[in-house]
Amino acid sequence: MREMSEDKTSCNGQCGSCSSSGTCEDSTVGKLEKEGINEIKHVIAVMSGKGGVGKSSISSLLASALKKQGHAVGILDADITGPSIPKMFGLRQKAQGTELGIIPVSSDNGIEIMSLNLLLENEDDPVVWRGPMIAGAIKQFYSEVIWNKLDYLVVDLPPGTGDSPLTVLQSLPVSGIVVVSSPQDLVGMVVKKAIKMAEMLNTKVFGLVENMSYIKCPHCEEKIEVFGKGHGEEVAAEMNISFLGQLPMDAELAKMCDAGKVEDYECPVMSDVADMVNKVLNLESQVKKTY
Repeated sequence: MREMSEDKTSCNGQCGSCSSSGTCEDSTVGKLEKEGINEIKHVIAVMSGKGGVGKSSISSLLASALKKQGHAVGILDADITGPSIPKMFGLRQKAQGTELGIIPVSSDNGIEIMSLNLLLENEDDPVVWRGPMIAGAIKQFYSEVIWNKLDYLVVDLPPGTGDSPLTVLQSLPVSGIVVVSSPQDLVGMVVKKAIKMAEMLNTKVFGLVENMSYIKCPHCEEKIEVFGKGHGEEVAAEMNISFLGQLPMDAELAKMCDAGKVEDYECPVMSDVADMVNKVLNLESQVKKTY
């Protein structure tokens, strides 16, 4: 990874409207794409205005569901200061740099993964960077990593509506976002900010997933709403987006994430989300071909 400086503040990250797009060193259109080495059909961002709602888990489950459907999939961990994707997939080896670019690390099932933790000497070393450096790293992870041919690149975003989500939504060719919420009313309020941010930037919102909605009694299968009745469906209706379903709090999922086996977890809800995303984007592609 090339050295990044904190003084690069003149770039507003809007590569699509920039006269230097594809030529400046900040552009996300790198030589790997120009030379046909990288070909990424769709970029799906997973975001939320609130931390602690399980965006990384949802990103991992979505990528795994798409992979199980036979697609070529990668994950870009854009949570630069709090990366967790490598641990969920049990990755121990480091990403390697070459003259051509950075080689991502493959999961057991063949998902290509790039995260700053794959470059650090110790996974618990802190990353104390300012916004411009974080934005630069995200752009490099898209344009200077040898992704090769991917059907889907899932981008795991940090919480909020600040530098990192803004960089991804402005600089990367995002096909759409999946928004993650949890049952609390407070979370719903903050999540609306993320949805409005996407609307401001003219980014498609596939819908909202409510995570940690309930626990299921192991004896009688009754759903127990630990945090009270969820507001995800209400938020989705209010914001005029699709409600994609509820995921329970599952000790088995937590156990598999800790063990680095998240891609072996079966999640019907995220399989349905993967189906929906695939159908929507395929339909859009067919419509574009007719014009």
